Amino acid sequence: MTAPKKVVLAYSGGLDTSIILKWLKTEYGCEVVTFTADLGQGEELEPARKKAEDMGASSIYIEDLREEFVRDFVFPMFRANAEYEGLYLLGTSIARPLISKRLVEIAAAEGADAVAHGATGKGNDQVRFEIAAYALNPDIKVIAPWREWDLTSRTKLLEFAEQHQIPVAKDKRGEAPFSVDANLLHTSSEGKVLEDPAIEAPDYVYQRTVAPEDAPDTPEMVEITFERGDAVAINGEAMSPATILTKLNELGGKHGVGRLDLVENRFVGMKSRGIYETPGGTILLEAHRGIEQITLDSGAGHLKDSIMPRYAELIYNGFWFSPEREMLQALIDKSQEQVQGTVRVKLYKGSVNTVARWSDASLYSEAHVTFEDDAGAYDQTDAQGFIQLNALRLKLLAARARRLKK
Repeated sequence: MTAPKKVVLAYSGGLDTSIILKWLKTEYGCEVVTFTADLGQGEELEPARKKAEDMGASSIYIEDLREEFVRDFVFPMFRANAEYEGLYLLGTSIARPLISKRLVEIAAAEGADAVAHGATGKGNDQVRFEIAAYALNPDIKVIAPWREWDLTSRTKLLEFAEQHQIPVAKDKRGEAPFSVDANLLHTSSEGKVLEDPAIEAPDYVYQRTVAPEDAPDTPEMVEITFERGDAVAINGEAMSPATILTKLNELGGKHGVGRLDLVENRFVGMKSRGIYETPGGTILLEAHRGIEQITLDSGAGHLKDSIMPRYAELIYNGFWFSPEREMLQALIDKSQEQVQGTVRVKLYKGSVNTVARWSDASLYSEAHVTFEDDAGAYDQTDAQGFIQLNALRLKLLAARARRLKK
């Protein structure tokens, strides 16, 4: 690859991306523009500006993307009830396309010819960042220092930092206990103490949720209102998408909701163990399924459930901007046109359960389903012909089997 002249770096302000910033300047002699996204990770981002200035960044972008993140990425994904391998709510995966989108847009605005990220060569994030970047600009150059440099250990990273006067927090001088990624949807912890899946994760790994056994002894009821498949209010109070997720995180965290210890299959081929906390997302998924129960037709719902694993896998593997994901999204969004109403969920000791749901668009008919007199709403004798027609092919198969056996 031709040496870039200007690079836009996805910059967290942490040790690794600070080293990358300096490495890009020394290795390529290029300008480096930093981009730091506030996706609700829960930490002060302004210190990243000072660090970027000290490292010699030519321009610095720090942007609050929380509303866009939830509105345009998290909520569309939750319309699908997406879970990777039936469990993971895709908190890291869904953040990467938005970061890549802004990297490419900033590169265009700055006249930069490359973007860079701090993902390692073993993980999924390198794939997600780069596939998204190429989908948005096929000519963009992508630099992944972890696949290029010889700083292959913590010791070498610290030596490089000291050589170039990069501040190193005292707790970074030893081996970090685990690696953490966080945004408004979840926290993800991996590595070090978590690498042996036979050992239970220590309590200090969890950051957003209390242990279920330490959660309040009294259940809490929460009502979530939906329009076209998206949450719009909590307990009758209208809120913005990011505010809703923030509130649900607070409620779920207090009751120990949303913990997951998962060994997953990475796209690059290996298995990895992660500890995920998705308190608000877990509540949102349960409530969304609750409102779909009474507003979504069975044919539409079953079709939607059948494509969900494929949809989730596309997001996990980094194909948010692919035509197939967009095609599936159109189908999903069509299904949500009448998914409206309110769900009451009960939070208690790590669990969230739907206990009531109601909607003006409900398909539920008590008159048809009642065990009492239905006043002619349903003629039970109709079931006889229904059963006979559905059993006909099975009767023919059984008759053939009996004939051939003789």
